[in-house]
Amino acid sequence: MERTGIITFKGVPFTLMGNPVEAGMKAPDFTVRTNDLSLRSLADYQGKTLIFSVVPSLDTGVCDLQTRRFNNEAAALGDGVRILTISCDLPFAQARWCGMAGATQLETLSDHFDLSFGLAYGVVIKELRLLSRSIFVVNPKGVVTYAQIVPGVSDEVDFDAALKAARAAAA
Repeated sequence: MERTGIITFKGVPFTLMGNPVEAGMKAPDFTVRTNDLSLRSLADYQGKTLIFSVVPSLDTGVCDLQTRRFNNEAAALGDGVRILTISCDLPFAQARWCGMAGATQLETLSDHFDLSFGLAYGVVIKELRLLSRSIFVVNPKGVVTYAQIVPGVSDEVDFDAALKAARAAAA
């Protein structure tokens, strides 16, 4: 499925590919790669509250800020909440970024290989083959409780709303 009129990048409209996901829906499954190239899917996080922090590339300013902010917030969320930063960066680049940033409280996952996550959640930017900046919160029962696709790809996510949704889902 292709959708237009949802996002822009530097004022230019782009096309999102994949199935749109909204709060109240069952979280779609996906397959992504960890920094050591092993596979992860939704089932690997069963029973946890999840924050999917989706970014175009960790090597850009707003993505760096978003990922550092969630890394800093992670400890206050407790053991029942996992923060997964997902991008199309190669796993090696994600590992390098985590090392440089000291990001140890979240997990970075690569959707580079087959865009499984991006297509399942409707956030693949067709023209760039990157993921659109977005946030999804999934409760321990596997239901999406919060979804935000940021209209301007260079704009920040609503951190407060995402963190509030994660706390509510974990309660």
